[in-house]
Amino acid sequence: MTMSSDHIRRTAVVSEPIDRVWTAISDSQQFGAWFGAEIDGPFVPGSTLAARIVPTKVDAEVAKMQEPHAGTAFAIYVEQVEPKHLLSFRWHPYAVEPKDYETEPTTLVEFHLSEVPDGTQVLITESGFGGLPPRRRTEAFKSNEGGWEHQLRLIERYVTAPERSEVRD
Repeated sequence: MTMSSDHIRRTAVVSEPIDRVWTAISDSQQFGAWFGAEIDGPFVPGSTLAARIVPTKVDAEVAKMQEPHAGTAFAIYVEQVEPKHLLSFRWHPYAVEPKDYETEPTTLVEFHLSEVPDGTQVLITESGFGGLPPRRRTEAFKSNEGGWEHQLRLIERYVTAPERSEVRD
C-alpha cells in the first residue's frame, strides 16, 4: 500500500480467475452493481459516460454509506481498455456538491489485473490529486482513500458470490 498527497494505491488478491475479475471490472453494468453506480453505456476508450451514484448491490453496510449521495451525477472519461489487464478512466473525485466540475482537473483511476498463483491481483491507483483545487483536495483524497479499500472488498465479494443478482446481506 502506497500513499502520498498525489495518489492512492490499493491492492488485493481475489481468489477468482482473471477472466471473471476482468468481466466484473470491464462490463460497466457489472462494475456499477458492485461499485454503486448506474452507468449509461459501455467502457469504450475515448467515451464520456454519464453516471449516477446508487447504493451497491453487494454490501448493505457500504450501501448505507452511499445512500446520502444516491442520485448524485458524475462523468466517467474512459481512457484505456486493455482486455484482462487495464481499465482506466478520469473523473472528478468527491464531486458531491451541486455544482459544475467540468472546469476542474480530473484524477486518473486505473485498475490493473495480473494472474497470481492464488487468483487475480487487483491494483487500483488513483492519481492527480495534487492538481485539484486546494479547497477540495484534502477531502477528495480522504474520501477516496477509504473508498478504494471498500471497493476492493466489493469486487471480491461480487466475483465470489454464488448468485450475483442479489448479494446484499
